[in-house]
Amino acid sequence: MTESPSAAGGMRRKPRQARSQERVNRILDVAEELFITQGYAATTTNAIASGAKVPIGSLYQFFPDKSAIMQALALRHEENIHQKLAVLDNPELANLPLDVLVEQMIDITALHFSDNPGYYAIFMALQGSMPELQAVGEVMDNQLMQDVASLLAKRAAGLETIDYEAIAFILVKAIGTLLWLSLSQEKTFQPRLLAETKRLALSYLQSYFPSDGSNATL
Repeated sequence: MTESPSAAGGMRRKPRQARSQERVNRILDVAEELFITQGYAATTTNAIASGAKVPIGSLYQFFPDKSAIMQALALRHEENIHQKLAVLDNPELANLPLDVLVEQMIDITALHFSDNPGYYAIFMALQGSMPELQAVGEVMDNQLMQDVASLLAKRAAGLETIDYEAIAFILVKAIGTLLWLSLSQEKTFQPRLLAETKRLALSYLQSYFPSDGSNATL
């Protein structure tokens, strides 16, 4: 069974009221800033609580430890990008040319990464020591794969369900990995990597949808 995003987030309990949600958001905002400026290892829960202007007891009501806060941050970033990509879950997009669909999918993902450089810096420092972060990403990737498979199935290409699922898996993993890796490259080289990722994804999709009618070259 796929782990739920809330379980993957590591929280002790989810906020039920607007005031509690605002407090949790403040804790996460401060924690992210401290993780970026001071480093994860040097940041303490006391410093996070102080910066968020909440009693340490209130912090522990929601987060059992610092690791849980980091997991919740990862989940917030993953949910954010999933919400942005949810615009693609529209039956009308089933008729878009593949090049337009690829362009939108990759540009949304790339923009999210560029708008949140702090998360990349934190994750790269912790990815080998905190497997919980990988679990969060897997949960959200699975949701995105389901959405992409559903969208592709609406193109009426006569493929089997397992085909759409496999195509979606390759697209989500390939695009996410390539764009993530591009962030470690020189800024001047990143646009080229973005263009090459689009070319790769479009060529792959056209091998399954040869009569799509796309006429642009990425």
